Amino acid sequence: MKRTGSRLVAQMGFPPTAPRLENSKKTVSDGVEDVDKEVLVPAEAEAEEAAEEYDWREEWYPLYLTAQVPDDAPLGLTVFDKQIVLYRDGAGVLRCYEDRCPHRLAKLSEGQLVEGRLECLYHGWQFEGEGKCVKIPQLQEGGKIPRAACVRTYEVRNSQGVVWVWMSEKNPPNDEKLPWFEHYAKPGFQDTSTIHELPYDHSILLENLMDPAHVPISHDRTDWTAKREDAQPLVFTLTERSSRGFAGHWGRSKNPALMNFLRFQAPCVLSNDLEFVDKAGVKQYFSALFLCRPTGQGKSMLIVRFGASSRSPVFNLVPEWYFHQNACKVFEQDMGFLSSQNEVLVKERLPTKELYLNLRSSDTWVAEYRKWMDKVGHGMPYYFGHSSLSPPKQPAVVEQAPVGFVAGISASFPAKGGVGTQHAPNPANRYYRHVVHCKGCRSVVKTFQAWKETLVLLSLAAVASAILASAQQWKVVLLASAALFLAGSSVCSYVVSLITTNFIRTHRRL
Repeated sequence: MKRTGSRLVAQMGFPPTAPRLENSKKTVSDGVEDVDKEVLVPAEAEAEEAAEEYDWREEWYPLYLTAQVPDDAPLGLTVFDKQIVLYRDGAGVLRCYEDRCPHRLAKLSEGQLVEGRLECLYHGWQFEGEGKCVKIPQLQEGGKIPRAACVRTYEVRNSQGVVWVWMSEKNPPNDEKLPWFEHYAKPGFQDTSTIHELPYDHSILLENLMDPAHVPISHDRTDWTAKREDAQPLVFTLTERSSRGFAGHWGRSKNPALMNFLRFQAPCVLSNDLEFVDKAGVKQYFSALFLCRPTGQGKSMLIVRFGASSRSPVFNLVPEWYFHQNACKVFEQDMGFLSSQNEVLVKERLPTKELYLNLRSSDTWVAEYRKWMDKVGHGMPYYFGHSSLSPPKQPAVVEQAPVGFVAGISASFPAKGGVGTQHAPNPANRYYRHVVHCKGCRSVVKTFQAWKETLVLLSLAAVASAILASAQQWKVVLLASAALFLAGSSVCSYVVSLITTNFIRTHRRL
């Protein structure tokens, strides 16, 4: 019997069976085998499908939320381990280049924008348009810029508020592959979007997002809907399956009338839609959209969009930064689980059918996703499939982040979005994972920090004035004012902490 069966037997309270020797008979009862077949997703595919031709470069990848792209600085990004740089030129047009200067390979994303041109800060070479070099300060007078002094370009599209990049270096963009989301194009459809960097592989991220069974447990009372007591068997119905992904319906066994429709669209788009008729007889739509970009070994970037055809008036009273910090909290609740899962997959180097114990009533989409990887994973830099795998052939590239005083200076520039050494690049730090990518949250942090400092100064001034005041009533008024100023300063500190501080489960030992 397979190892998964032994684990289930142990969990059911039966004594574990001895390991099966080669050519020996099974040592477990047929009854337990029947339980396995009834409860677990089959370890083997019902009909093994041959691997299909696939090239990860011949795809569109979500780069960034259009509204969050800086106007005054280049933005360094990656797709798998391919480093690219995104910026807006003088006309506001989005440009995307390979992130290295042809001169001496310095990162262009560490450069600056000069009159709409991208300048490498190492020697001052400047580039524009289709990657053409237009200025070399060290070039002798009358000398011509070498033809090879250009950078490789990538096609980008701004579609429905998201910047997408076409990674192929040999074929023109295939616009038929560019994702389009029907609900988000409907008049009056409203959404809230956030962006997050996460310290684990994009395949593990996608697994997590297509796993509704974990929500009531891991996110109990986090988003006003998840409740631990609602954990229950789920119902899954697969309706589509191809090399471009899969789709199907799922819902709670206790409420089968309310079914969600989930679609995974290659290579890294996941949507979950819910349609229902409200009390007034009007059809309403809710959509959760997850755009996952692989950013290297053990790293990913996620764009999250939650949209609905109508919202409660109360929703509009809550500041947007509050929803952003709540989204950060959700990902932090799962971060420890997913990071350790990533570590085990890389260390064990086994396909997931040898490691996972997938239940039919909770893990159907997870198993389906890993089986999809079996078909196309050979066309990726690395992958972990259900029955096959191709681990990374080279160790992950670890970039050394600045520390101490240098980090404080480098993180203070608008392009980096930081405000001090505590926000030096760190994939486990909420500020680095979200706030540096969100203009709104950065603005809120800076505003509340400014108010905090102002209120502290006003409090000190009020106390000093109270000491100097001769009239008793003025002393009381000034001291009361100082107390109010301090209270306001504390509120500002709390808001900044709420936006920038990681969630830690209270039951954990520190």
